[in-house]
Amino acid sequence: MTEAILLVGGKGTRLRPVTVNTPKPMVRAAGVPFLTHQLARAAAAGVEHVVLATSYLAEVFEPYFGDGSALGLHLEYVTEREPLGTGGAIRNAATRLRSGPDEPVLVFNGDILTGLDIRALVRTHAAGGADVSLHLTKVADPRAYGLVPTDATGRVTAFLEKPQTPEEIVTDQINAGCYVFRRSVIDTIPAGRPVSVERETFPDLLAAGAHLQGMVDSTYWLDLGTPEAFVRGSADLVLGRAPSPAVPGRCGDRLVLPSAVVAADAKLTGGTVVGEGAQVAGGARISGSTILPGAVVSPGAVITDSLVGAGAHIGERTVLTGAVIGDGAFVGPDNELRAGARIWCDARIPAGAVRFSSDVA
Repeated sequence: MTEAILLVGGKGTRLRPVTVNTPKPMVRAAGVPFLTHQLARAAAAGVEHVVLATSYLAEVFEPYFGDGSALGLHLEYVTEREPLGTGGAIRNAATRLRSGPDEPVLVFNGDILTGLDIRALVRTHAAGGADVSLHLTKVADPRAYGLVPTDATGRVTAFLEKPQTPEEIVTDQINAGCYVFRRSVIDTIPAGRPVSVERETFPDLLAAGAHLQGMVDSTYWLDLGTPEAFVRGSADLVLGRAPSPAVPGRCGDRLVLPSAVVAADAKLTGGTVVGEGAQVAGGARISGSTILPGAVVSPGAVITDSLVGAGAHIGERTVLTGAVIGDGAFVGPDNELRAGARIWCDARIPAGAVRFSSDVA
């Protein structure tokens, strides 16, 4: 296998305001755009040619990655004029593939952080002569996902929508968002219209008697679609819990990028990342959080499991817990923003304007 399609066209609406100015795959995780980790792992698995299926803010990808040579890849870019869904995006990007009809093509979603053994998935695909092979993972609570039961040989037997009752939970296996397609199968996806690979392509293939093979791999897996998950994924990369050859530094409790300034008595723990040009003042305590480039964290601020956007300012003694601060936002001193708070880009919050307690500790 030498080719892959990477789906990076989503708007990342669940991650707003982080994705107002930046497409989700380009938001920095562990110091680099998240897409860098995916491309590096694909290259390490032997992929040579990757087609990026872009749509939202498509113009930002190529100036950053260029032809992909810095990662040992050849990259091409295909932009959807109108959103085509996952299946439509795969079909649209296939115009740039070079594989023969029976050769394998790797396809993966641009928002999944995983430790999947890509080579093992390709071997499974080849050994079984499958039309499509899917990475499956097991989750403790599958109610939020589509279920993918398999028989004793790993062959997929059904695709079940999100279960509503305990009786409908017939497996804990879910679609993990990485596939190997026989090239000729991609060419059967309708062109020029929206298609969901999960809701249309796979069920239709199964109904037509195609061989869909599942491979359960329960190594690290995380959907980075929400701010909480994205921050956790970035921290796990820094801590070494999630594998990536693209982390720009040694694994540990903190990752401070070049040109960032961190006071000697500031405390950074839990996989915290401080981006280029950011400043963290004395007495600040930051745990499990991402501080994007150019942000300023003032003295005595306490930030936990939060994401602070590029160029944002966090005032003295302000407390953030599970919060998201948009690019360029200003949060004045003595504010207290708790789980779920989202401050939009360039917003301004005066000193002491938001509190969850009578006094900020």
